[in-house]
Amino acid sequence: MSAEPHSPEAPSAASGSTAFTSQVAAPQTTLFLEMQHVDVARGENIVLHDVSLRIARGEQMVILGPNGCGKSTLIKTITRECYPIPKDGSCMRLFGYDRWVVSELRQYLGVVEQTLPSERTPTTRGRDVVIAGLLGTATLWPHQTVTAEMRERADTALGLLDAHHLAEKLVGRMSAGEQRRVLIARALVHAPEMLLLDEPSNALDMAAQQELREVLRSIAGMGIGILMVTHHLGDILPEMDRVLMLRAGRIYADAPKHDLITPQIMADLFGAQVEIVERNGYLHAW
Repeated sequence: MSAEPHSPEAPSAASGSTAFTSQVAAPQTTLFLEMQHVDVARGENIVLHDVSLRIARGEQMVILGPNGCGKSTLIKTITRECYPIPKDGSCMRLFGYDRWVVSELRQYLGVVEQTLPSERTPTTRGRDVVIAGLLGTATLWPHQTVTAEMRERADTALGLLDAHHLAEKLVGRMSAGEQRRVLIARALVHAPEMLLLDEPSNALDMAAQQELREVLRSIAGMGIGILMVTHHLGDILPEMDRVLMLRAGRIYADAPKHDLITPQIMADLFGAQVEIVERNGYLHAW
């Protein structure tokens, strides 16, 4: 398995329900992700073991598991920050291709970061953080040229999140929930088909968590695929029916939500007795 990405030959245009379109034609495949017998190492340790997984384009699903189970490594493998160990019988493809120019992958896959892109971000205005996502940089630099189209795309992305009021606001003066909206807009500015979120509710208070979930539900309603990694049941949107569970770097289970989110299975996965209730489509455990 080669670890050197290259640009795929993509013959068809990407479909999408947002008000802007990708500048790179979409590959001809129904799959977002295909992994077969994949091992991934971090340093000297193998963190993911024999992972086989298929996720469809536009699918909305959650990856659930305790701390240290390999969730973040799986995310870094999808975003090409980590690479599988080459071995016979193993393969990994994104949108049908096993090699990518990472900058072009952003046309299809939007990644919502847990933290601000750089130490300069707090002194950057919201719109500029979103525009910088188009340029593949953490912030705007004096030598970069910002076009009217870029500003329009950034404003469209902010508008999808009802965040026009954050365009001129310094990120450092935003609440944690407002910052998360800007980071989601940054991920959406390319009009990706899939949105990837790693522990999206971390560091958010209860009001900001509720606001984030409503924002994500509106994104799901646009037909954008969502892959969410979390260990909080409350993060799972009502629209997400499929749950993948990881434990000790291996797939523990992969099935519909209501088949897996049971007290017995959750106790086995997390090593603690839990009670589960459902309210307004959301699951809660304690």
